[in-house]
Amino acid sequence: MSEQIKVPDIGDFDQVPVIEVLVAVGDTIEPEQSLVTLESDKATMEVPSPVAGEVVELKVQEGDEVSEGDVIAVVEVVGRSGDEAPAVQNSENKQDSGPETRNAQDERHSEPVAEHAVEAAEPPVAEKPEPSGAAVPTSNAETGELPAPPVPFDDMGRDPSSLPHASPGVRKLARELGIDLTAVKGSAKHGRITEDDLKQHVKSRIEGGSSVAGGSGLEIAKAPEIDFAKFGEVEQQALSRIQKISGPNLHRNWVSIPHVTQFDQADITDMEAFRKASREDAEKAGTKMTPLVFLIKAVVAALKEYPAFNTSLSSDGQSLIHKKYYHIGFAADTPHGLMVPVIRDCDQKSLLELAQDLGELSGKARAGKLSREEMQGGCMSISSLGGIGGTAFTPIINAPEVAILGVSRSEMKPVWNGEQFQPRLMLPLSLSYDHRVIDGALAARFTRYLAYVLEDVRRMML
Repeated sequence: MSEQIKVPDIGDFDQVPVIEVLVAVGDTIEPEQSLVTLESDKATMEVPSPVAGEVVELKVQEGDEVSEGDVIAVVEVVGRSGDEAPAVQNSENKQDSGPETRNAQDERHSEPVAEHAVEAAEPPVAEKPEPSGAAVPTSNAETGELPAPPVPFDDMGRDPSSLPHASPGVRKLARELGIDLTAVKGSAKHGRITEDDLKQHVKSRIEGGSSVAGGSGLEIAKAPEIDFAKFGEVEQQALSRIQKISGPNLHRNWVSIPHVTQFDQADITDMEAFRKASREDAEKAGTKMTPLVFLIKAVVAALKEYPAFNTSLSSDGQSLIHKKYYHIGFAADTPHGLMVPVIRDCDQKSLLELAQDLGELSGKARAGKLSREEMQGGCMSISSLGGIGGTAFTPIINAPEVAILGVSRSEMKPVWNGEQFQPRLMLPLSLSYDHRVIDGALAARFTRYLAYVLEDVRRMML
């Protein structure tokens, strides 16, 4: 029995080009096997066959344009009642056969007779108008044609050239295995991805020992190569040594750590008054009392109150390493690029001692004389842009740490005290944290406690 395979519901698209014909006349096909590939101005899709059989005629070729309801191919369907007609005809010779032969013929004859009986009992189906617009095609009672299942364009807005070629069955298997098809190289014609390609991809990932927890095994699309000179005058400048070192680390941290940023404000009016009052004492000690000194002390207090922030994930991602020390890193803007020196044992040092360490390490960073050890072992980092400006930002976590505090420029704002508005100096806080270790509620409590400590410097001594 022949059946026409038609273009299914493809939404609001009309006259969609056929960019690839995936079968040929004489091919034996299975249900859900793709027949052709269509391409709209926004996406591509494959049209599968709803039946199994042999392709006896192709109605389209590459470059043709089709719309919903257009015939793609004619398939000689296998497994239908028409295939058993000979069994009915042979039943006429039952009288010449022995008992065993007659029994076998009766068995063969019984099934088609039952089918015809059911068909005869069914009421005639009224003719329906041809589908139009986005209506789903219905079956034709006279010809026995079945409509092709609706196949929506699932990748609207994506570059068609970036969409992988694979059959619906392969796509389903990829979803079950959690495989991104864009990361798989197809071995079939036109780069089509097969089931064997998926198996080989999984095997290579296992043999490569890729670890999600460690952030390895990430398959990032290669950056496009562009000749910028054709757009205008350009000048090429080599990256600095620091940029070459920090760039890959920042990229790894951003793509391998699930970042979430919590924003808050701290009233530092009293802290700023105390800082200015202690300026003379700091000068006598040969240092400078900056707001960052108070932030370091406040972060230590918050780490003690919420020890989950003073941890690191193990290399296999199966356990947390809790630290019993408090080393704080700070981002230093230098002529050579961003550097993060680490002040050790911040819990054991006074504000003046922290100010001295901060000044010494900042000077080394600007001169490019920091040792490797002076940039290792941090529990948490602080990135302060208060001296430049801005209201908030999303700092990138400095792995293996699980959080980083971003600080923007403080601003005088009217704050309601229950009776009236008062001018208060408010400091914006931006806490980025690793969501694998820290949840949102804990991050909100951490930033609130941090603000609580900054609002009264005496709490840093507790």
